[in-house]
Amino acid sequence: MGDRRPGAGWVQTAGMPQLHGRAAAQESVFARMSRLAAQRGAVNLGQGFPSAAPPTFLLDAARGALGRFDQYAPPAGLPALRDALGADLGVDGADVTVTCGATEALHLLTLALLGPGDEALMLEPVFDVYLPQVALTGARAVTVPMTLAGRGWQFDLPALAAAVTPRTRALLLNSPFNPTGTVFSDEELAGIVALARTHDLWIISDEVYDELYFGPRPTPLRTLAPERTFTVGSAGKRLEATGWRIGWIAAPPGLTLGVLGVRQVTSFCAPAPLQAAVAAALPLARESGFYAGLRAAYEERMTLLAGGLRALGATVFEPRGTYFLTALHPAWTAESLIDAGVAVIPGEAFYAHHAAPPGLTRWAFCKSAAEIEVALERLGFVADEAVRM
Repeated sequence: MGDRRPGAGWVQTAGMPQLHGRAAAQESVFARMSRLAAQRGAVNLGQGFPSAAPPTFLLDAARGALGRFDQYAPPAGLPALRDALGADLGVDGADVTVTCGATEALHLLTLALLGPGDEALMLEPVFDVYLPQVALTGARAVTVPMTLAGRGWQFDLPALAAAVTPRTRALLLNSPFNPTGTVFSDEELAGIVALARTHDLWIISDEVYDELYFGPRPTPLRTLAPERTFTVGSAGKRLEATGWRIGWIAAPPGLTLGVLGVRQVTSFCAPAPLQAAVAAALPLARESGFYAGLRAAYEERMTLLAGGLRALGATVFEPRGTYFLTALHPAWTAESLIDAGVAVIPGEAFYAHHAAPPGLTRWAFCKSAAEIEVALERLGFVADEAVRM
């Protein structure tokens, strides 16, 4: 009969059951650029995972949790972690749901809040996972473009308001904003809240970079509209452990049970020992000044990268938050840069309904200063070669 396992030379034919069309998703640009970086020995300034190891207090907590927290956790999360998150976020721990990373948190919320025929409103450039997650619910993603001007990325509240229709059910926002590094002002947030209240919209506030900002602390949307805001967070971004996949949802009071109705039929629970470790680490991170030190280190690396890119002729838009910056250079594409030994994310990866600005790229500076210096040296060599040619 032959080997009929997928991947063993077996091809699904037209006379056999077919996978649903949603299973035809292609490799994400983030996975692709990381794969190419590994294959070609390129410096990976594309996918946003830190080069540094997680803090010692987090690793020690994980070692202490192994052998003690090894079975299923409750779908809502370990009580100790929900309480620690409640104290850290200024909410009731009963309103917190622990998830397998922020990606699952966003997936749960789209499933809980959206259905066929609904619309979710968001800004573009947009983090790519938002669009397929909305599509999986049968709803439609509507994007409103941000603009690039002399002051950098600009948010247009009237344009956002004009995009609301009777089908609009939710606003999905990200602040600090990936990929632009925008941090919305209190005035802009007040406008967003007024819009949501006028049209009775849910707000999904993706705040995974809530501790990664340069300047005043970002205002959480839940403090302005607690009755309609679901906040998404990530221990991976805060504690430099993106592979741990510990995220969370802080829901409006009384709505967590509805989220749990969906959560218990997805991954059921996040890894119990890692939940216990994050529960122990959160207060230590706050008390020790870990976040302030992390911000200072990232700001130094951001300044290094931005200065080097400007010296190579790029227009750089320094972020007010996240660990990404965006840049424009007429001669650069992600393909040409990977050929030079540097992996970045092309700007068009963040656009679905509008055209990306020509020459736009996103750069991650959550890497070591040495890696950033090597990347700049490689780009400088390419620039010198181009001049000689």
